[in-house]
Amino acid sequence: MRHRGVDAVDTILFDDRDRSFREVQRVGMEFLPGRGEYGYDERDRGETAMPIHDWTRVDAGIFHDFHNAWITHLQETLNGGLLPSDVYAFEEPITNSGSEFRSEGDIGLLTEPPKVRFVAKAQSEYYVRRQRTMTIRHISDHRIIAMIEIVSAGNKSTSASLQTFVDKALAALYQGIHLLLIDLHPPGRRDPHGLHGAIWDELNGEGYVAPTDRPLTLAAYNAGEVKTAYVEPTAVGLPLLEMPLFITPEGYINVPLEATYQAAFAGVPRFYRNLLG
Repeated sequence: MRHRGVDAVDTILFDDRDRSFREVQRVGMEFLPGRGEYGYDERDRGETAMPIHDWTRVDAGIFHDFHNAWITHLQETLNGGLLPSDVYAFEEPITNSGSEFRSEGDIGLLTEPPKVRFVAKAQSEYYVRRQRTMTIRHISDHRIIAMIEIVSAGNKSTSASLQTFVDKALAALYQGIHLLLIDLHPPGRRDPHGLHGAIWDELNGEGYVAPTDRPLTLAAYNAGEVKTAYVEPTAVGLPLLEMPLFITPEGYINVPLEATYQAAFAGVPRFYRNLLG
């Protein structure tokens, strides 16, 4: 589904070209200073830096657990003084599971697995429905003003899941809700340039092309009158950089992704930490 009527859009790439925003192309491509090629700076590889792991090495449940822990540490950090005093961070599920079907009784129901040749479980979809989003709300009326979305493999495992995620992101931006997208899963046939590429194609009609050596994407969206994407291509093995989270169209905070990622990763079972490297 193509969303029409939005022509005020920009996309930003982080780079180390100068010390101020500058326009590179008429379509709105700009660069942010201080980060080297594709935003990465060798100075960021400190002794305490933790590289992005290859999460394709473990199953969806392990990343789901890590995802929720990362969201929790982000909430602690944001509410610990990083956010302005008139807003707060809050974890929320993507879907409402309160209306799940319940049987009136168990009398006469079989409990053994059905005797069939093949059984397939939609494991990715199971975890997508239990995925949580970080929302930023204003204390005056508790409206959502910003969101942080950490992408899971399940968000791009089917065409329906991918489109649901894209539609949710676009709906937020059209309602003036700023968004920080963290996509640490490699592009696939449904999203050849990552979820940002899919979102940007719907929003702007011009696809984003991810660098072949930086296929993962961090993207901060300013949902002001001119929709603007601040894009940081990255890859497995590189440390996470701070990313902006816009609170108003004019102002943002820098979110410490690296420190919160490390804190969440410390809780991953040692067997899987060793597997991830």
